[in-house]
Amino acid sequence: MTAATAVVTEERTVQPWAYALVLAASGVALGVSGAPAPLYGMYQKVWHFSPLTTTFVFAVYAFAALAAVLVSGRISDVVGRKPVLLGAIVTMIAGLVVFLFAENVVMLLIARALHGLAVGSMVVAGAAALLDMRPKHGARSGQLSGVAFNVGMAVAILGSALLAQYAPHPLRTPYVVITVACLLIGVGVVALREPHTARVSGRIRIAKPSVPQEIRGDFWFSALGVMAAWSVLGVLLSLYPSLASQQTGIHNLVFGGAVVASVATSGAIVQFFATGVPARRAAIIGDTGMAIALVLTVPALATHNWVAVLAAGVLLGGTFGLGFGGSLRHLSEVVPQHKRGETMSAYYLLAYSAMALPTIVAGWAATTWGLTTVFPWFVAVVALACLLAAGLGVRRNQEAARQQA
Repeated sequence: MTAATAVVTEERTVQPWAYALVLAASGVALGVSGAPAPLYGMYQKVWHFSPLTTTFVFAVYAFAALAAVLVSGRISDVVGRKPVLLGAIVTMIAGLVVFLFAENVVMLLIARALHGLAVGSMVVAGAAALLDMRPKHGARSGQLSGVAFNVGMAVAILGSALLAQYAPHPLRTPYVVITVACLLIGVGVVALREPHTARVSGRIRIAKPSVPQEIRGDFWFSALGVMAAWSVLGVLLSLYPSLASQQTGIHNLVFGGAVVASVATSGAIVQFFATGVPARRAAIIGDTGMAIALVLTVPALATHNWVAVLAAGVLLGGTFGLGFGGSLRHLSEVVPQHKRGETMSAYYLLAYSAMALPTIVAGWAATTWGLTTVFPWFVAVVALACLLAAGLGVRRNQEAARQQA
């Protein structure tokens, strides 16, 4: 059997709905990660803790996800994608149960740690599973993954805000609804046939970040892009809803949720329709645009006008989607088949590091000097990181052009 025939046979044995299921599972996982975002301000008022505590609660999720991405790629290479996906679903539900009965900050920390483990495992094993199912469509899988991430986050954040604002038991009801969605996804994963038929042998161990030598330059271009994008995401999900409400004087939870959901929604739309833009070019445009959009959020907040704040969020989301989606698509195009799991682990390791560390620093600074004072400095640093990623992409384009000449 030729390699081409093997690929065709592999794609034909995949259940027709399996690809969509894994995308939906990835979207639900990112939704779970973002669902508490509109509620942090409520927790802060009820339990009287500082912005630094809020960012620690958020960062625990990111650090737990770091631990998950260090091992989940290798585990899924050895035992298969399905067991990792099932374990992630069970752990997500366990975290939601802890949130449901949370009565103090310690329980929030436990819930977020469980969700970090679950979501980190889900995104790594899910990305590898999508490549297993459609090995010849890596760029498309990367694009759709980014869309699923943003759609899941937008729906969960806005839904969580609506339920918390208008439904009874505002710190309980959102988690009940999300648990039902996770259970439905879990039923589908139970029925899923294992997509990773060429499993490797060896011990399951903590994997060092592994990047094949032949794609090092491409990897770092993609990684810098996602690090800049996810550092923005960390602050958006932990502190930005409170900042937007403070600056506009609108304290309805739905507004805070809508601000973040607008970012995620515009990101999903741009990623979906950016198919015709080559991945590297999309990432360069997105990274550059994200730097500009970040800078524009500062005067938008200064207007104290909710329309301006939402408009800035839409612009930021569109450029975020183009930068993150382009980076993920580009990496999916170049990663070798036998290194999928460990390479995606390295990629998300850097992504979650970029999400956690700047968020903690921003929370500490906001507690010390105030969020309105700190936010412009955060914007400046991350905008420079975005421009650095774009510059690296331009350099890679020039190198590729010289090689073809």
